[in-house]
Amino acid sequence: MIIQSLAAFFGTILFSVFFNISRKELIFCGLNGITGWISYLVIDNLTNSVVLASLVATLVVCIIAQVLAKLRKNPVTVFQIAGIIPLVPGLGMYQTLYAVVINDYPSALEHLVTTVEIAAAIAIGMLMITSLYKALKITKAKQIR
Repeated sequence: MIIQSLAAFFGTILFSVFFNISRKELIFCGLNGITGWISYLVIDNLTNSVVLASLVATLVVCIIAQVLAKLRKNPVTVFQIAGIIPLVPGLGMYQTLYAVVINDYPSALEHLVTTVEIAAAIAIGMLMITSLYKALKITKAKQIR
């Protein structure tokens, strides 16, 4: 778990460099990535569901991204996109294509469905937190008036 978490941390930082994120934000992006990955591992071990683990980890990453964006005065996408990098189902995509290449179509379909479910869980998690944040922001603005 420690090696995976460190790989998530450094992988997130390297992707952040690739995306041209400011040097002063790299550590925060890495911390968001490692937090998301640890959340994923904990939920996966508790529930044995990669889809649920991906959803919960995405929720954690997006909440942290919203907080970091406010504190660090940067767009939320700086921290959000970097933070979900460890959660992207690259292995599932690879396994799907490999199964197609070796003509194992039942396995390819199984991997494809799981990969799409994980991708959908990530998208839904991002949408949920973004919508909730905007709703809270609108509610707070109405209370101030």
